[in-house]
Amino acid sequence: MSAEPQCEGESAGVSPSVADAARGDSIAAVARRVGVSVATVSRVLNGHANVRPATRERVLAEIETSGYRVNELARNLRTAESRLLLTMVPDFGNPFYAEIVRGIDSVARAHGYFMLLCDTGADAGRERGYFDLLRRHRADGAICLDPATVQHANQTSADEAAALPWVACCEFDPAMGVPYVGIDNFAAARDAVRHLIARGRRRIGLINSDDHYLYAQQRRDGYLAALAEAGIEARDGWRVNVNSLDYDAGAQGAAALMQRRRGANAPVPDAIFAVSDTLAVGVVNGLRATGWAVPDDVAVVGFDDIALAAQIDPPLTTIAQPMRELGETAARLLLRRLAEPQASVAGVLLPHRLVVRQSG
Repeated sequence: MSAEPQCEGESAGVSPSVADAARGDSIAAVARRVGVSVATVSRVLNGHANVRPATRERVLAEIETSGYRVNELARNLRTAESRLLLTMVPDFGNPFYAEIVRGIDSVARAHGYFMLLCDTGADAGRERGYFDLLRRHRADGAICLDPATVQHANQTSADEAAALPWVACCEFDPAMGVPYVGIDNFAAARDAVRHLIARGRRRIGLINSDDHYLYAQQRRDGYLAALAEAGIEARDGWRVNVNSLDYDAGAQGAAALMQRRRGANAPVPDAIFAVSDTLAVGVVNGLRATGWAVPDDVAVVGFDDIALAAQIDPPLTTIAQPMRELGETAARLLLRRLAEPQASVAGVLLPHRLVVRQSG
């Protein structure tokens, strides 16, 4: 097996003490078993891009097998890096975030970083504490999935928001100057409502999050645009905003929309678009509990395509977000920002897709 070629300017005499083993192994032993130079193993551990993917995978596999662990304290003293990335999540109980976090963690680990999962709870004090870790260099960078945190950051100056090494994931504002990854929420919501209209539904309700958040505004606007292009009146009474994205909030929202009994003069919706699957699952359960059949009486469409969406009865029609890819892309954007602090890192919009099942 031939050794990995050295990059231009690389010193062949890198000492094994570049990174020490916590369990009796050495960087030199890892390099010897893989058949590469010590410097190549060091580059993999430090997340450098100039290593062939196949070589990187062999090195990482050997590190995992041998139990080699980097002496983080020694390396931090040399490099002033923590090798720690923060992932800020508003609600650990929402399954939407789980696959995104897995995507972030997989890319972080492949580049020699640890990921710390941070529960913000949409609390401004917690958010400041996590950003303070960046200011004090206790963490190298952060990925924020919390809409409230992004909104709070948006209320500061663009220069201040862009100064810290962080990336916005899912909720973002391009005007902030912070790298971001997400989907086109307007187009996705419009596609969801167009689908309901194509199925013959004309009285379409909306259960939305707090309009303070950009994603909620964009999904509302997509809903309204689909109705307008079909010549359907958008009734204020068929729109409900809830203050959380949990199942109970969805059931309560459905109850508010369907409060008038059958046969009353004022009609009730024959379809409901909910801006998250957790809300939509609550809608389905709430409708069933009050005697409405889904989709015969009321069609339901959700948003996200969490694992539960395909398991409920009836299975949920929804907009699928590429959750794993969102996390992986966010991590790559952050790593690029760390590697090139002065570079302009563009935002990324990933494609969504309509998944048609039996609920609508």
